[in-house]
Amino acid sequence: MQVPSGSLLADAALQAGFSLNQPCGGQGRCGRCAVRIDDARSAIRRRSTLRLSKEDVAAGYALACQTVIEGDAWVEVPEQETIERRLVTQKAARRIELPFDYDVARHQSVRRYFLWLDSPSLADQTDDWSRISRALAGEGVQEISAALPVLQGIGRTLRDADWHVTAIVSLDSWDYPQGPARLLALLPGDQSDCSYGAAVDIGTTTVTVWVVDLLRGEVAGQAADYNGQIVRGEDVISRIIYAGKGNNLAEMQALVVGTINRLLEAACTQAGTAPDQVFKVAIAGNTTMIHLLLAIPPEAIRLAPYVPAVNQAPVLTAADLGLVAHPQAVVDCLPGVASYVGADISAGVLSTQMDEAEDLTLFIDIGTNGETVLGTHDWLITCACSAGPAFEGAGVEHGMRATTGAIEEVWVNSGDGEPTYRVIGRLGERPRGICGSGLLSLLAELFITGVMDKRGNLNLDLPPGPDGRRRVREGAHGPEYVVAWGEESAHGRDIVLSKIDIDNLMRAKAAIYAGFNMMAQSVGVDLADVSQMLIGGSFGQYINVEKAVQIGLLPDLPAPPGSASPWDRFHFMGNTAIRGAYMALLRRDARARLTDIVGKMTYLELSADNSFYDAFTSALFLPHTDMSRFPSVEATLAARADALQAAGT
Repeated sequence: MQVPSGSLLADAALQAGFSLNQPCGGQGRCGRCAVRIDDARSAIRRRSTLRLSKEDVAAGYALACQTVIEGDAWVEVPEQETIERRLVTQKAARRIELPFDYDVARHQSVRRYFLWLDSPSLADQTDDWSRISRALAGEGVQEISAALPVLQGIGRTLRDADWHVTAIVSLDSWDYPQGPARLLALLPGDQSDCSYGAAVDIGTTTVTVWVVDLLRGEVAGQAADYNGQIVRGEDVISRIIYAGKGNNLAEMQALVVGTINRLLEAACTQAGTAPDQVFKVAIAGNTTMIHLLLAIPPEAIRLAPYVPAVNQAPVLTAADLGLVAHPQAVVDCLPGVASYVGADISAGVLSTQMDEAEDLTLFIDIGTNGETVLGTHDWLITCACSAGPAFEGAGVEHGMRATTGAIEEVWVNSGDGEPTYRVIGRLGERPRGICGSGLLSLLAELFITGVMDKRGNLNLDLPPGPDGRRRVREGAHGPEYVVAWGEESAHGRDIVLSKIDIDNLMRAKAAIYAGFNMMAQSVGVDLADVSQMLIGGSFGQYINVEKAVQIGLLPDLPAPPGSASPWDRFHFMGNTAIRGAYMALLRRDARARLTDIVGKMTYLELSADNSFYDAFTSALFLPHTDMSRFPSVEATLAARADALQAAGT
């Protein structure tokens, strides 16, 4: 194939039909798009070889995203790392516990009306549209509108159905509550006994879809899978950078729409319906995900003063976005607050009822941004910490997603530093890497057992293990700890945690804790006064709270009254974004409450506060420079010191 001189090799490969993984968004930081070039027969220029060793470069490897084609080039594309599909479905229909009664049909904005119309005659020359409008007025719908595609089909539908039809009507929307109702579709016969909608959570990593019976309030089908955009960036910043190049924004929209459509079809199959029977869609997602879904350029999100194009998008139709729901289905992208506090967080506040809490409550969705909310029913303050994707397995040499072969938990022997670990998968599954929960567990264990100090420095004087090999050694990128030897792993290579990995993890946890601290300071409260901590998000439900406190990721809270365990203050809420979308989908009053929540939340922009850097620096230790903030960790370390002294070591 031919491309203009000066083209990036990654772009040329894409045009040739080779989809190269670019988890860093084409910034040259991840090294995943490495290809082999026959230098003797190629005219290329390597702009950067940051993630390649001297041996790699000598062997002809180059980063496709950092290599410019200046003439003929012979390129070998290695087999690409595949994103393991994990389409998850659940068949059982169920009601989700809601903070209101289940009479959802009475509160639903999309309704069905069976109309038995008089057929026209020479004596009754009323046009079809007026005939429908008159019948709906008799049902209490006084004013009605319709899109042109709907009008184009009503004549044939009425006559084919012998004037017995079901009108599907959207009564209102958040952006046009006093406007006329809209006729979404006209169906033949009486089809008023079933009505479907969809709640969608577009996560940076995972997309979740619930197909909901709008009349009964039941989740009739569920499906989840990785967001197709992962191959173009593992975090929002990488995706923003990638989307800003060429026609990549359209590609990013197509990737996420394709993911939603695939999941919607799978969930509809479970529900015993078809996607074109879905007439309402409520979508939650962080601000970047919503912008990419709508193909709105997201560049302003990452540039000061960090103001997005839109926090509350007007109501759209499925046809506008290319969704496989009914073309006129109402698509409501739920409201966000700011560039880094999006609809996933406002929906989380709604679903946890945090906005009604009497006592001081702290809510966190631990992901690449570490969004947090602090407050009570009287006030709410929110911020986002740029934690990066380290705790999701990215940016760590042997990090991986929580799938088969991932080490999900680690225990380290305090005597000799020897590890024991648990791997996701069937019994005897060999490890391929470490996922977020495993990284968190390992970091805490290394610290508590003394294999690593509070600054994250590994103890190179740790004696050899029973087999004579050292778990702590000098590696290619500095000191590293060997979690699994090559003969134990699935790929035959040692699985290690390096000092660089440790630094990345410590920066991530420091950013999140500093965010907590700054929010509390800004409103004059102490983190120790938090009555309950709510943990949302997919990663959140796998967190070991004790380990998270030991590294200083979560605050060390005292035990609640009447309990001996401080862990009783921590509550795992699961996917709060999809639950909030489900609530907003079902009830007009819940959707109105969501708008009120967004108006109530004060956004704290941490980059505008110089003291955040001081708080961040103080948190760059395990668990913190101020140990008085972590009394339970202090007690654990003291007990270990006493045990070592008693043992004479």
